[in-house]
Amino acid sequence: MRIHVVKSGDSIWEISRQYGVSANRMIQINGLENPNRVVVGQALLIPEPYFRYRVRPGDTIAKIANQFGTSINEIMQINHLTNPSNIYQGQRLTIPVVFHRVAEHENLNEIASRYGTTVQAIMQINRLTDPSRIYPGWMLRIPQKPKPVIDVNGFTNVYGQTGGQIVREVAYDLTYVSPFGYRMKEDGTLEPLDDNPTIQAAQAARVVPMMCITNFSPTEAGTGLAHTILSDSTLVETLLTNVINTMKSKGYRGLNIDFENVSPEDRENYNHFLERAVDRLHREGYFVSSSLAPKTSPNQKGLLVEAHDYPVHGRLLDFVVLMTYEWGYRKGPPQAISPLNQIKRVVDYAMSVIPANKIFMGFQIYARDWLLPHVQGQEAETFDMQEAIRRAIHYNAHIQYDETTQSPYFRYTDNEGRNHEVWFEDARSAEAKFNLVKRYGLRGVSYWVLGYPFPQNWELLADSFIIRKL
Repeated sequence: MRIHVVKSGDSIWEISRQYGVSANRMIQINGLENPNRVVVGQALLIPEPYFRYRVRPGDTIAKIANQFGTSINEIMQINHLTNPSNIYQGQRLTIPVVFHRVAEHENLNEIASRYGTTVQAIMQINRLTDPSRIYPGWMLRIPQKPKPVIDVNGFTNVYGQTGGQIVREVAYDLTYVSPFGYRMKEDGTLEPLDDNPTIQAAQAARVVPMMCITNFSPTEAGTGLAHTILSDSTLVETLLTNVINTMKSKGYRGLNIDFENVSPEDRENYNHFLERAVDRLHREGYFVSSSLAPKTSPNQKGLLVEAHDYPVHGRLLDFVVLMTYEWGYRKGPPQAISPLNQIKRVVDYAMSVIPANKIFMGFQIYARDWLLPHVQGQEAETFDMQEAIRRAIHYNAHIQYDETTQSPYFRYTDNEGRNHEVWFEDARSAEAKFNLVKRYGLRGVSYWVLGYPFPQNWELLADSFIIRKL
């Protein structure tokens, strides 16, 4: 997909004509609530002119995929399907292949340039022998770049039936879903979680449910609790027994360990805990992962990072999730929440001690609005990307883009005369993060946290990768 940044005087209808794509499709994939209102600096995804196919009697997803030289997963992702058998005669499916109708006086050089490919590639896929022998009205297939296969995890902190619905809305783009989280108690038991609807929704959509355990809560850092458990081998075994029993009874397939604010003195205790967790869970057929605070060197100081021993996590565990977000902390000064320059520093260090195929890059999918001037401890408002665009439109704020952090932001003055600064994500910042995943060959992306609408992200994700289904 291409990205168009709105300029003064632009309208959806003019942009759609400029690119020769459907305005309605543009409205849909960008989640535009009022197509008549866009603001300068707003990033819009431009859909590819994919082929539309009507399902015939006897068709299956596999048969259609084979016919067009694509994959079952790609067709399912782009059509938001979770069950490959749920198609019906007459249904219109988008097929992720591009055909171009040759115009009068058009040549292969012009066509190749338009689609960012080569004359040779077009000739090869269309079995042409002479580049000068194409004629108006011919339909030429345009070769697409191969998509990397990645895993995608989504954490969720909404439970009950609502939690299940949140998973269903994006299940076609998930490999794992992880309800956050089971908090351990001082006796090694676990606080209950209403996660059954989330697990059921995941299983119905071929998404692997991953249990998450943690030591902290919104009101407690969990440093003392972590020490109590990690320093007592009996409590460690009790906790792991309770974890395994919960996984068996609820249908989890793996575990994510998210211990934060662990005292530096408990670093080795934490490492021993990981050894015991891997030993016991692997014997039961479960995978084990952890969430790691963003660290840029082995000797970095601070309660968040010192007990997180990257080399040990990388050696013992099946994979790790780098929590590469929250630079723009809700109680801190306004700044990008997931700045690419900082993410890159963390990934660079992680890759020096952990194999790339074990690393998930964290990606937050919420926006924040800070009051200006910032007062220490004053809390920013957190909301979804759709609300960020609503506010930019309402206050006619021009959206800026910070090249260093690869993040969009804008400022506005509210009806009470107060100044605000909003940092959020858009198609440009998502593409920059996806390009980092591709360039480094990472295992995938982990979202914190599902439930914040961000239509552009899911469209671009499916257009950039094939999401592995296990």
